[in-house]
Amino acid sequence: MLELDHVAVLGSALGEAVGHVEHCLQKQLVAGGQHAHFATHNRLLGLEDGLYLEAIAIDPSVPAPPYPRWFGLDSFAGPARLDKWIVRTNDMQATLEAFPQAGHPVALERDGLRWTMAVPEDGTLPFDGLFPAIIQWHSAVPPGQSLASSGVRLKALHVQHPRAQDLEHVLSGMLTSPVLHFEPAEVPGLKACMDVDGNDVWLS
Repeated sequence: MLELDHVAVLGSALGEAVGHVEHCLQKQLVAGGQHAHFATHNRLLGLEDGLYLEAIAIDPSVPAPPYPRWFGLDSFAGPARLDKWIVRTNDMQATLEAFPQAGHPVALERDGLRWTMAVPEDGTLPFDGLFPAIIQWHSAVPPGQSLASSGVRLKALHVQHPRAQDLEHVLSGMLTSPVLHFEPAEVPGLKACMDVDGNDVWLS
């Protein structure tokens, strides 16, 4: 079975991604780190219910890797936006047998954290990037448990795509979450309803 782990806001620069989140939610993100394998870096925000939010972008301080970056960051353009959702598994091998389109397993680590991420060969996830990225944590305490909660709660995550029902069907039986909503839409995208200090705030 798969469970929602976190959501990611991408930006052409990390400051743009962080600024977008902090402007929308009025909460300050905390330090994340660098991902040497993919030459990216991030900042984080702890959410309620063991979830978290990640702002991520290419790290211009290090050379580009000789292979595509994850999350389709090499081709990312436009304003910072909620662009990816990540689900976790306890058995990456079995999960990739069920979902080979999710990519190949890549072992990663930073600052004492260890995990495996499924990454497509070209770095771009199916369904125009809206197929969930799949992660397996090997650390006893992953960020969803170690980050201090900001008090923000994810109430709903809307996955919008012309083939949203096909995506929901592909994932059915392996992923269930009361916050997930698959909606047909002409333009692919994500939007999230967040409870921020008792108020509904939309992040997209």
